[in-house]
Amino acid sequence: MLLLATGFAWKKGQNTAPSRKPNIVIVLADQWNAQSLGYAGNADVKTPNLDRLAQSSVVLTTAVSSMPVCSPARASLLTGQYPLTHGVFYNDRPLRNEALTLAEIYKDAGYATGYIGKWHINGQANYEKQFAARNRAVPRDRRQGFDYWKAREVTHDYNSSFYFDENDVRHEWPGYDAFPQTDSAVSFIDRNKTNPFLLVLSWGPPHDPYQTAPEAYRKMYDPATLKLRPNVPDSLQARARKDLAGYYAHCTALDKSFGDLVAALQKAGVEENTILLFTSDHGDMLYSQGKVRKQKPWDESILVPFLMHYPAGLGKSKRILPVPFSNVDILPTLLGITNIRIPETVEGTNYAALLAGKQKPTGEEASLIQVPVPFHENNFLNGGKEYRGIRTKQYTYVRDLKGPWLLYDNAKDPYQQTNLIGSPAYAAVQAKLEKKLRQKLAEAKDRFLTADAYMKQWNYRYDGKDSLRVSGL
Repeated sequence: MLLLATGFAWKKGQNTAPSRKPNIVIVLADQWNAQSLGYAGNADVKTPNLDRLAQSSVVLTTAVSSMPVCSPARASLLTGQYPLTHGVFYNDRPLRNEALTLAEIYKDAGYATGYIGKWHINGQANYEKQFAARNRAVPRDRRQGFDYWKAREVTHDYNSSFYFDENDVRHEWPGYDAFPQTDSAVSFIDRNKTNPFLLVLSWGPPHDPYQTAPEAYRKMYDPATLKLRPNVPDSLQARARKDLAGYYAHCTALDKSFGDLVAALQKAGVEENTILLFTSDHGDMLYSQGKVRKQKPWDESILVPFLMHYPAGLGKSKRILPVPFSNVDILPTLLGITNIRIPETVEGTNYAALLAGKQKPTGEEASLIQVPVPFHENNFLNGGKEYRGIRTKQYTYVRDLKGPWLLYDNAKDPYQQTNLIGSPAYAAVQAKLEKKLRQKLAEAKDRFLTADAYMKQWNYRYDGKDSLRVSGL
């Protein structure tokens, strides 16, 4: 199925690429949820550059983080595999060298490859000093095919940030790190404008801490004036407004950098022939449902922004697609667009023809969502639990190990305030979604075992208190 023709040039047994291969730039923000953008209908947040680009892009409004947490989502983007296949289903665990990745594939196709910013898939295989790998250089053989290298495993101190270069030499990012990181991306683009290139620019914000964007951007937002989602409990609204103001300040600062990046592509004369993709690894609850941050199955956690701008291949008109599209689908879709054969290791779906408007949605599309092991702030003691679910265009359906847990009709209940599990009026819908979930689990070879089973299978140990279960779970 993954090797079917996509509507782009394809001949049996060989790839037929355009006379000049398209460049690829992936801009990956950390913890930017789908609703915190002007083009998504948010009247409070200021994102003029992203809003402008959306007017000439394909906009996916149901883009899903299959496992909504940092390391698993990033490993899935690079491999096109689900977390239980590539093994990074727990933060700060390493993506194996055996994995076939985005950069390795495009490097073999003649692309220059570059990575700038947060990496977060080279953690320790097991617990030593917690998060010890976050401050170490990523060895050359662990960079998964990226040659140009200005990266650090992870930091959330955006104003006192360092990185390692290709030779493992440490350097400081001056000021708010997203700004000089984007400058480095501009330099990479200018240096490689006559050759095909793949670049990933990975920002740390708007991930908390929320109050650390440059002062000029923080001054743009008054917490008292911000509109909250109706699923934020009254008791948390003051805290939510304060954090939301800082979160939006980060978003607006990043939007400025995004504008600089687009201007650089235009100045270099490569915008038309560049696939520019903007997305995030996962969302942020920001007190919706009374929850914070990620790993949760609600839309604020699993839905992420997704813009694809490629004038030469997708045209210059805005097209909105509500089709569920997972980060597992990014790699096969890019390969489809650029006419490169999709390896058998890839588990995601190639949606190139759909994005190009050469194929219509079937209405049966669904994205799998998984948390095989709840950990850290979402560990068992904090109420976390193993779950599997699907997000379709209209519905969210989730099971835990005990059975059906959540069912939402997102068309009628966009803030997911009414759980319909067991509702007689939705019995047929629930049965159909259960069948679809079982199908997706079979495709992903996911047997939905306990967290302990997967930790044992991969020879991982829990960090700190993550393995302690609350009585009755």
